[in-house]
Amino acid sequence: MTITSRLIDVAGGRNKVRVYEGGDGPPLFYLHGAGGLMREDRLIAALARHYRVYAPLLPGYEDSVGEERLRDMLDMTLHGYDVMQALGLSKPLVVGHSMGGMIAAEMAAIAPNEIERLALIAPAGIWLPEHPIVDIFALLPQEFPHYLFHDVEAGVKLMTPGGDMNDVKFLAEFMIANARRLGTAGKMLFPIPERGLSERLYRIKARTLVVWGENDKLIPPVYAGEFIKGISGARLMTIPQAGHLVGHEKPHALVEALRTLN
Repeated sequence: MTITSRLIDVAGGRNKVRVYEGGDGPPLFYLHGAGGLMREDRLIAALARHYRVYAPLLPGYEDSVGEERLRDMLDMTLHGYDVMQALGLSKPLVVGHSMGGMIAAEMAAIAPNEIERLALIAPAGIWLPEHPIVDIFALLPQEFPHYLFHDVEAGVKLMTPGGDMNDVKFLAEFMIANARRLGTAGKMLFPIPERGLSERLYRIKARTLVVWGENDKLIPPVYAGEFIKGISGARLMTIPQAGHLVGHEKPHALVEALRTLN
């Protein structure tokens, strides 16, 4: 399945956003996590076998620009709707992973009649002091695979296609790109990934599926219960032998879970 990309104007040209898209089927709007999208992203490819996927990159990621205008969670949430409008999408299946799940949940809460189907994949946005979430801003590049994957060795290969985390040039390029990405992500996730979402979950009307990797070491699966309690009628699906990047370790299992929302 061919995935292409284009740069679109958003909010009357205030922002320019890179959108990856491809596939056939009903529209699916995908919001990425703090790491952005991987090269030859396995999850996007798997989704595109069943949906027409639209996966925008937040400003601050690759050549998407306008991050200086996204100051807080409300700006990020409205930006999501601006991108949907620019793409001409009306009530697609909205899927968000991690930080993207936080944004997707906020979108569904702030305008509950605009989103009818919602999938939250290991979403951020709630903070339990007794179960602290790992501080991604303090991690070294070599530490990410341990927290993101159940199979760490396979995760290293996914994160560094054709590269080596011990190669100075590759590491420098990774850190430069990561610094810009985390500059955007920090507005939502630093110092802790909590902006009051738990108090707004009750507003969500969408038919909601929450998906978690059983071995998530970044955002513990205990957080799934908080989303299930907060969103009326939400269902939980746990995927075994998968970590935080469940969509990359078990893409087909995740897609089959999402298809229950069709």
